[in-house]
Amino acid sequence: MEQDTAAVPERTLSAGLAMDAVTLRVGDLALMGDYYASALALEPLEERVVGGEVHRVLGRGAVPMVRLIHTPDLPELNPRDAGLFHTAFLFEDAPSLAATVYRAAQDPRSRFAGSSDHLVSEAFYFTDPEGNGIELYVDRPRAAWRYDRGEILMDTLFLDPNAYLQKHLDERVLAEAARQAGSVGHVHLQVGNVARARDFYVDALGFEATATGIPSALFASAGGYHHHVAMNVWNSQGAGPRAARLGLADVAITLPARDDLDALAARLSGRGLEFADTGRSIVVADPWGTQVTLALPGATADDLLTAN
Repeated sequence: MEQDTAAVPERTLSAGLAMDAVTLRVGDLALMGDYYASALALEPLEERVVGGEVHRVLGRGAVPMVRLIHTPDLPELNPRDAGLFHTAFLFEDAPSLAATVYRAAQDPRSRFAGSSDHLVSEAFYFTDPEGNGIELYVDRPRAAWRYDRGEILMDTLFLDPNAYLQKHLDERVLAEAARQAGSVGHVHLQVGNVARARDFYVDALGFEATATGIPSALFASAGGYHHHVAMNVWNSQGAGPRAARLGLADVAITLPARDDLDALAARLSGRGLEFADTGRSIVVADPWGTQVTLALPGATADDLLTAN
């Protein structure tokens, strides 16, 4: 009997997927808003009160990159919990990256956490004043990426931050850092178990695994990118569902069309996972309670402020 392929949902997310603004619950909105504006040259795009909470969206140009929700009564984040490892902000070229790295390094509220050549990218790491991880990076051309048995080769090689800045820092670009394009390139999560994370992010959501050689971590993407999401247990092995704390509140992803949401809904339903479908977005929680929102394109800062 011939299988009815129309009844079989697409198994993977669209290659047209893009990451959207990450949402953080913050204890000190004035401090955190000023930090992301000053250290990362993100501009405030919108602010309003939603359900008694102040929401502020910041980004580059018209591109939202982070949403801050003021929740001062929540306890501080626990670095051993499941949640955010880092939000990775992607820049178009080395001078744009260098300008932002320089600003972040000059801000006394930043904690520099290292820099690495990952073969597919060059990256610099910081921690914000409330303990949320940040990656600032630029991709190498896809033609330069290398593969082994179908998986993308990545590594963690030494990258001298001072030499990088000396080579790429441009005073003109630095003066106009806020005008340089940026976006959320990927989100790296802490989880309690890599196999369960794969069940959710790969088998249910529909990302494709791109690098699986490290037992304690998993990298996955759509459309052949090195990774849109990553999951590790380096600090959080065995962690259970997250308690209400400051830190990560939502991982936002944009899908091209309603058909993509329909296929996602079918996958989630087939696995018995609960989710909310608003018509323009699907909201679902991973096994540790991290909220993931997959939405249609065209979301404005105003849309982000009224989400959730």
